[in-house]
Amino acid sequence: MNHPAPPATVGRAALPAALLAALQDVFGDRLSITDAMRAQHGRDESAFEPQWPDAVVFAERTDEVARTLALCAQYQVPVIPFGVGSSLEGHVLAVRGGISIDLSRMNRILSIDAKDLVATVEPGVTRKQLNEALRDTGLFFPIDPGADASLGGMCATRASGTNAVRYGTMRENVLGLQVALADGRMIRTGTRARKSSAGYDLTRLFVGSEGTLGVITEVTVRLHPLPEAVSAARCTFPGMVDAVNAVIQTIQLGVPIARVEFVDALAARSLNQYAHLTLKEAPQLFFEFHGSEASVAEQAALVGQIAAEHHGEQFEWATHPEDRSRLWNARHNAYFAMLQLKPGSRAITTDVCVPISQLAECIAGTEADLATSPLPCPIVGHVGDGNFHVAILVDPTRPEEFEEAERLNHLIVRRALSLGGTCTGEHGVGLHKMGFMREEHGEDALDVMRAIKLALDPANLMNPGKMFTLERETS
Repeated sequence: MNHPAPPATVGRAALPAALLAALQDVFGDRLSITDAMRAQHGRDESAFEPQWPDAVVFAERTDEVARTLALCAQYQVPVIPFGVGSSLEGHVLAVRGGISIDLSRMNRILSIDAKDLVATVEPGVTRKQLNEALRDTGLFFPIDPGADASLGGMCATRASGTNAVRYGTMRENVLGLQVALADGRMIRTGTRARKSSAGYDLTRLFVGSEGTLGVITEVTVRLHPLPEAVSAARCTFPGMVDAVNAVIQTIQLGVPIARVEFVDALAARSLNQYAHLTLKEAPQLFFEFHGSEASVAEQAALVGQIAAEHHGEQFEWATHPEDRSRLWNARHNAYFAMLQLKPGSRAITTDVCVPISQLAECIAGTEADLATSPLPCPIVGHVGDGNFHVAILVDPTRPEEFEEAERLNHLIVRRALSLGGTCTGEHGVGLHKMGFMREEHGEDALDVMRAIKLALDPANLMNPGKMFTLERETS
């Protein structure tokens, strides 16, 4: 992995004085040029070295976002949208300096319409905040990437998570957006209607654009009824492939499970140490079933039979809400738990997604690759939709470990691509997966992406240096 140092111009001279003065007029004391604030906004949860912006502004209204973009376009200064900084692929790093626009204070829930099953929120609203507001409506927002990410950031990276096998990803659950374009113009995409045949699908264009096309300032999402009954269970297996084959059969039989999560033996050990659990240190699946009392019981019985056919054992139930919460809280904290397997380490994360029929082959090949490495590499995954994650733990003071991590990353990604999969199932491209875009999409498809980018952002000011290069590769 290329780990660039912070920009040489960490002072304020990189920004035109007139731009700083204009931003000061807009934001007052919500403009910061302190080293501490710039450092905070120049890093995320990735293993990349920090890349500081030249200044940080804290937007509280849509017009402030639009004004910032118009000013930055006037002075040709980059803009990097910032939510809560939980991304894993370097999305918020200011690789060319510029203005970090922090949207966390735009955290108002604008409307909840229980009749139409929709909510409209500002981009800084987090998934937990939205679900807390929905508590008395009988509805919930199901997209759950683990971290308490902001809805704007989840749109930008096209997040998914543990519930995606039943409820889909952000792509399926965003009905419309308000977006500030690179020149400060504001547009609305989509409507509250469940479908439309009118024109290009601009909503889907911005969902997953990683801040490279504009700044999302408002999100309208689908809501779902809370299930009548919820049941959770876990089951251990003698090997990773046994567990994955149980999932494949479950999906192919059409069992409507809400969640199915995989952890390998090393990940189970980390959860035990971090969350004081007593999981067997073996490959295992965490299941959750939603529906009526009868349908949940039927789903669980069928999955129990499938698991037994694949040598599953210790099928343990967590029917009480507190037991379910403990189980899923442990899974959500897996990233931080895995870091404790090697104190002081950083995680080089990779997440790939393959067709469900190819998942066992991909997991088995990955297991063989990781066995050749001295680095600890726990695996977790949302295997119900063919997506899994590897956290490769490295000593940040040893460059040779970063090289080894990237060797493993390349093996994992290229196998997924060879099996008809993708280089990233949910983390996004950011900086880390840029090198695989050509292999996955082809140069002609990248040319189309470049054309869209330049049409909306001709000066390349919106989160520049991410996702793909603007220059066509010739080799």
